[in-house]
Amino acid sequence: MSTRPSKTLETFPNPKTDRDYTIQFECPEFTCLCPMTGQPDFATIQIEYVPDQLCVELKSLTLALWSFRDAGAVHEAVTNRICDDVVAAVAPRRITVTGRFAVRGGITTNVIVTAGTRS
Repeated sequence: MSTRPSKTLETFPNPKTDRDYTIQFECPEFTCLCPMTGQPDFATIQIEYVPDQLCVELKSLTLALWSFRDAGAVHEAVTNRICDDVVAAVAPRRITVTGRFAVRGGITTNVIVTAGTRS
């Protein structure tokens, strides 16, 4: 597997498909670029999902999150894109992606995206 940023999420079979359980990932060093100023935006991204048939491989998730470092996008778009990418890769039963963006102009932003209803 490469160590260069990539949008490709690798997967592996869920080892316990007959049980609902939660997987949580937290990336406290997420960065992207403000599309208005070009300055970096810093965030903690938390992904919490209940897998169905597939799980996300951790290193590929790291590389996918790194791929946003040079991309300009508003907080809402970034958080929704991360959710969409995970849903496209593993079709989880449920997922919540939270972006906790650091102070910019005296305001912090939290974006919470949920998807999925299968159980």
